[in-house]
Amino acid sequence: MSRPLGMLAELTYACPLHCPYCSNPLNLADSWEELGTADWQRVLGEARALGVLQLHLSGGEPLQRRDLVDIVIRAHELGLYTNLITSAIDLSPQRARQLKGAGLDHVQISLQADDPALADRIAGARAHGRKIAAARLVKELGWPLTLNVVLHRHNIDRIDLILDLAERLEADRVELANTQYYGWAWRNRDALLPTRAQLDRAEEVVRRTRQRLRGKMEIIYVIPDYYSHYPKPCMGGWGRQQLTVTPNGDVLPCPVAHLLGLPRANVREHSLAWIWEDSPIFRRFRGTTWMPEPCRSCPRREIDFGGCRCQAFLLTGDAGRTDPVCHLSPDHWRVTRVIEATNRQPGPIAPVDLVPRVGTGRRPPGRPVHPAEHESAGSRT
Repeated sequence: MSRPLGMLAELTYACPLHCPYCSNPLNLADSWEELGTADWQRVLGEARALGVLQLHLSGGEPLQRRDLVDIVIRAHELGLYTNLITSAIDLSPQRARQLKGAGLDHVQISLQADDPALADRIAGARAHGRKIAAARLVKELGWPLTLNVVLHRHNIDRIDLILDLAERLEADRVELANTQYYGWAWRNRDALLPTRAQLDRAEEVVRRTRQRLRGKMEIIYVIPDYYSHYPKPCMGGWGRQQLTVTPNGDVLPCPVAHLLGLPRANVREHSLAWIWEDSPIFRRFRGTTWMPEPCRSCPRREIDFGGCRCQAFLLTGDAGRTDPVCHLSPDHWRVTRVIEATNRQPGPIAPVDLVPRVGTGRRPPGRPVHPAEHESAGSRT
């Protein structure tokens, strides 16, 4: 059995932004009972013993945890490479210096667009200016900087300007990731999915910019699953390389596996080693023996591992079917139908109202609030 290389630690689902492409759960009522500091420190030790080398600190917004520095200190003591995935709007100079001193290795900041008005509209908050200031602070403190931009119909035509902004900010790495349709993104799919013409233009811009900035800035570009010929391997294969720990301690093979209704496995009740090796949720789709046709006899079965289980579930109602993104899937018509509808409208696409993520900015009752949270509390629902 392989060992996990990376762990996504979702420290909280609380977030000051309301991005309409967020993949976090629609119902967060079960997630308010967050793991405490000691719980997270214990889980980090178990993760390291299991083989984890990279720790990605995420949410929601991880900066809303007042014990974030203590968690980073423990991770650094264990020799884990730590990456903070953040909106960065609460990354004050003081907090940044504390995290630097704690041993944080890397900072990844999300951007919604290059234009402040558009970026703030997508984020559902006045955030863009603070993100830019935080990116400059990250470089001043000597951290590697990754900028992550979730692409969709409303910002993909500005990809050249987004890359120009990343270059000005001296980003070391840019992730241009087309929206994955789970959670709020699933609800907003028809308003977010780009057209083929938009994708063709974006891919040409990325190709030219990669050549121009080769050796200076790494550019990762991920096309939408719906436009792929073959599916991507889910997290490198279900239960093969990655695991996610949610704010309440549930452990998942991928961040949205809660959708499938499989038996829960929680670090309050079981060791991380048992969950990884023996829990039903990790064993259910591990390997290839579970596969139906055409996956079972496909030469790519150990390349893409049948694709995304959550996507198969959302599109067909059955997590055990071949990912409909694959052109060989008997359910591929479900994807082509969506693509055809998206591309039927000629010319520029006018902005539409998106359903923002709501209800995630509030803290659970009794949770201590970090002073940095008060500044933007009024914009949360």
